[in-house]
Amino acid sequence: LLKSQGSQTVEGAGISESATRLIKWRAKTAGVSLEFPPGYPFNSAAALRLCIAAGSSWNAVEVIFGHLWRDGRAGSMTTDLVDVGHALGIANVEATIKSAEAGNQLRLNTEAALAIGVRNAPCVRIGSELFWGADAAERVDDWLARGHGAQSPDLQLRVGWY
Repeated sequence: LLKSQGSQTVEGAGISESATRLIKWRAKTAGVSLEFPPGYPFNSAAALRLCIAAGSSWNAVEVIFGHLWRDGRAGSMTTDLVDVGHALGIANVEATIKSAEAGNQLRLNTEAALAIGVRNAPCVRIGSELFWGADAAERVDDWLARGHGAQSPDLQLRVGWY
């Protein structure tokens, strides 16, 4: 996604001191434990590849996010994620993260996200609606409260890395 926005690196995207304070404040007021990983913003490709290798399950997301964001631990290198991978039942974590299969799937996921209009992360997709940014959760709640979700009986919440 960074490349689509003109930045080649996570570090080039940057994050302001004000944005960091806002994120910490929002977590605190929501009662969510939050510790930024070292070097934030960081390249999350290894964590994304690990999630793919673990089946992109909700459990995988919770375990990986817990490591990164609740515990504030590093996740930009494959070696940072060995314990997390083992907790997810992956024996050879480094090889699995570096596998062509995980890399190809990450590329396909990114291309699919761009194709449907994702331009920022995190992003929530409900049906064909996309919500992203600091207020995404509130906007999803508002959208659902206004009955939009009831318009389609087969509407399912889709959670993904886009």
